[in-house]
Amino acid sequence: VQLVESGGGLVQPGGSLRLSCATSGFTFSRYAMNWYRQAPGKEREKVAGITSVGGSTFYDDSVKGRFTISRDNAKNTVYLQMNSLKLEDTAVYYCYAPNYPNYWGQGTQVTVSS
Repeated sequence: VQLVESGGGLVQPGGSLRLSCATSGFTFSRYAMNWYRQAPGKEREKVAGITSVGGSTFYDDSVKGRFTISRDNAKNTVYLQMNSLKLEDTAVYYCYAPNYPNYWGQGTQVTVSS
């Protein structure tokens, strides 16, 4: 199982980023996927989730209305569109396959700063 996140960067408050997570080693289309983040000095937290066919999504209250999770089962990839970014969104972002709990990618750094 491999999870490879990309798309992070430095952005000003109010800006946008689109994260991608390319997966391999399992049948992606069969499983739900999540995005987590970990800010310095804080525990890793779940911010968004999506079911296997994308029919249902979950968002933490802190990102609801600003972030959108989506997936392309043909590309084995899950995305996180992040709009109206805030300073407190600064973190390393990880994708996660709950059916394969021992696997994490390297994460992608998102820094929101003016």
